[in-house]
This record gives sequence, structure tokens and C-alpha cells, in this order.
Amino acid sequence: MFKFLSDVVTATTVSTDWIGIRAVKDITKSCAIRDSHPERNTQQFGHGAMVEVLAQGQFGYSATNDLSAAALTRAIESAYHQAIAASTWAVHRFTTAARPKATGNYVSPHRKGLDALSPAELNQILLQVCDRLKVSDKIAQTSASARSHDIETWFVSSNGSEIYQRDYLVETHFGTIAQDGPTTQLRTDHGYLAHSYQGGWELFPDLDLWQRVQQVGEQAVELLDADNCPNVATTLVLAPDQMMLQIHESIGHPLELDRILGDERNYAGGSFIKLEDFGSLEYGSPLMNVTFDPTVPGELASYGFDDVGTRATREYLICGGKLERGLGGLESQQRSQVPGVANSRASSWNRPAIDRMANINLEPGDRSFEQIIGSIEHGVYMETNRSWSIDDQRHKFQFGCEYGKLIENGKLTRTIKNPNYRSVTPQFWHSLSQVGDRNTWEMYGTPFCGKGEPNQLIRVGHGSPMCAFDNIEVFGGAV
Repeated sequence: MFKFLSDVVTATTVSTDWIGIRAVKDITKSCAIRDSHPERNTQQFGHGAMVEVLAQGQFGYSATNDLSAAALTRAIESAYHQAIAASTWAVHRFTTAARPKATGNYVSPHRKGLDALSPAELNQILLQVCDRLKVSDKIAQTSASARSHDIETWFVSSNGSEIYQRDYLVETHFGTIAQDGPTTQLRTDHGYLAHSYQGGWELFPDLDLWQRVQQVGEQAVELLDADNCPNVATTLVLAPDQMMLQIHESIGHPLELDRILGDERNYAGGSFIKLEDFGSLEYGSPLMNVTFDPTVPGELASYGFDDVGTRATREYLICGGKLERGLGGLESQQRSQVPGVANSRASSWNRPAIDRMANINLEPGDRSFEQIIGSIEHGVYMETNRSWSIDDQRHKFQFGCEYGKLIENGKLTRTIKNPNYRSVTPQFWHSLSQVGDRNTWEMYGTPFCGKGEPNQLIRVGHGSPMCAFDNIEVFGGAV
């Protein structure tokens, strides 16, 4: 494939500064069970290429699902004409420094791969999950689903880049709805498709699957008779599966440089962060250390290179509470003069790469679960995101969770339902008072981060320890 794509680039007759081709093949398998009945068994295959051309300081793009030399040549010519047309209206003129030469390869860590389970075996596991979720006659609905992706990418460029990457991805979910008269409660396995990772089916079912299934069913029934979350300003303790959403919405999106530059304002919104804040803004308390890290083995958005060929490295976005670096690829870095990361990513072969999150992780602290809970006289503990609302500047937010517990005199006591909390991003992160240790750190992911016009849904990973926040407004009732 490399020689074929390189030959196409070499043979082009248009006068460009740089040409890149990213060819992708993707096999997706999906199955779903609802109430012990098969609901979906599908397999999809996709392939195509995105051609990117730099001419007169501007990038042009063209995609094709025909991987013949003639079709790729036509795509190069189309991208070239787009770049020339855009040059008249240039906001910034780019140089080839935005596309340095890179070579290498990356393959997701795996032991057995995506053939470790046959479709029949996978369906049987999901049927068992639905059956075991029925811990009571108050369980009204059960569901279980799983998806796998085998994605191969070849990237070549006119300045000698050759990068091969292969991603093995598994995304799983199960949950249940309990009902007692007019009262219903949802409980899931850490949120929809949050239990997602890179690797093969050897990790599913993992050793604690059936324990998690039992717990989800029991907690759904438990929530039916629980009191609503109290309305109070108190110490809030968030489990790692809710910290995933908190990191995503109030750190990841606000730090995307294209949003700060105004590129996403029409659709995804902007950010309360300004370019001059990098290197000076105290984003949160000194306990706050956040990394961009596509090098974590098995995390959903790990990779060796981003989709324009920049090598992935681990970088601190926030260190000791201070904002250090933005989520922007080489183009946004040139425009903003702000240090960024290797995060120019595309959701498919027919989308150009834009600034996206990858793995955004909150680094662990030194407090055990017992130490955090034991130090709190009055507080609320929450797990698993259920709802979210945040303004288009990523400033004010209100999030709801599936499951909660009161903290009284250093102990987890009564279960509460419909727990919610609200705050403003800077105040919230400055209230961070305790950060859990490595034993409390957990890793989750989501395949549904949306952004861009036309829209791109992309996979991101978030790891976090358990965390405590002081004087946060919590409240009950359905949202």
C-alpha cells in the first residue's frame, strides 16, 4: 500500500508545496440484546482515502472511496483547486512546517484479537448478561450490547512520511431499568459504552463482569425506594466514571485551540479560555494535574501518530493547577502561538483532521478511598453520568448522576436517587480538595464526542481517580 500511494503522490502534475494521503480500512461488528431477545447483529466494511494538499499557504481536501490511482489523482487535483480558491480568503498562511516528515507504526495492544469470540459466543454472553440483570421482578427492562472495530490506516506524504496504524477497539454496555408503579430508575455499567478500550475480546468478559452485572441489577432496584438527593451546598465526591464526563466537558472542550480561535463557534461553541491564559491562568487547585496522553496502553484513544502524521507524546495540559498547554494540532499552534499536542484527528476516511481530544487524564494523588470518605463529616458521593448541560463557552454546567450515597461522619450511609450538581468551571476546579491515589484511578472511554461541520463523532478516553470538591451545590429530583 505504501508504494502504491507514494507512486500516486510522485506522479502528480499539479504544483503543490505538500501532498498527503490517508487511506483507511474499517471493519465494524455490532450486536445488541434487549430483554433477552436479539436486537442487532451487523457487520460493516468501509474504505477510502482523504487527500490533503498545501498550496499557496492553504490546505485543500478531497476524499474518495475509490482507491485506484486515477481516482486518487483526481482527488489531488480537486484538493489543489480548493486550496488555490481558499488562498484569496486566507486567515493564516501555512508553511510545510505544519506537516513535518514522520515514519513509524502503531498497533493496539492485544493478546488474541477480535477473533477470540465468535458472533454466537458473543451473543450468548450478552444473553446471559440480560438474564442475570433480572435480580427482581421489579426489573422492567434489560439491555446489553458490544461493538468491535478493526481499523487500518496508511499515511504517506510528498516529503517522505510513511505511517501505518492498526486499532483494535472494543466497546461494551449493559444496563437495566427498574420500575415500581410510576417510579423508574436507570442503572448502567458506568454509563453508555463507557466500558470501552483498545484490545481484543480476551478482555470481555473480564474477571469481574458477572459481579458488575449483579451490582447493576441490585442497585437499580435499590434506587426505587431511595430518597431524593438533598438540596444543599456540601462536599461532593465523584467516582471515576463521573469524573470522565467532568474532565471531558469542563477541561477537554474548553482547551481545544480551534474553539478558542473561533473555528467551532457556529456549531460546537467557543471557550471561556483566552489565548493569553496559557502559561498564566490558575485553572484549579494545586492538586489538579491533567495530561494529554495517547501513549496509555489500552486506553480508547491511544495512538502513535495523529492523522496528519505528528508523533503522539504525553504532555501536561494543567500542572499544579496552572494552565500550560492547549489541545491543538500543528495548524492551530502556528495560528495561536500556543503550545499544543498531537491531536489532529479525523473520525473517518471522508473527514479532514481537526483539533480533537484523545486521552485526557487526571493524574492520581495520594489519598485512599477510605481516607477521602473518612475525612468528610457531611457530603454526597455520586457515580455514573446520566445527564449533562453546559453552556457554549464551557463555563456554567449542571450534571446528573445515576447513583448516590450520603456521607455522614466519615462513612457512606443511605443511598440517594436523582443526584445532581451544578457549578462554574473555574470555581469548581479550585474547590478540588482531595485527589484519590492510584488504587482509586479508573479508565473509561466514549465513542461519541461530537464536533465539526460536517459532524465527526470520535473516540476519546478519560482516566481519573476519585475526587472530592468542597462547597458544591447538589440537588435532587429528576432532571
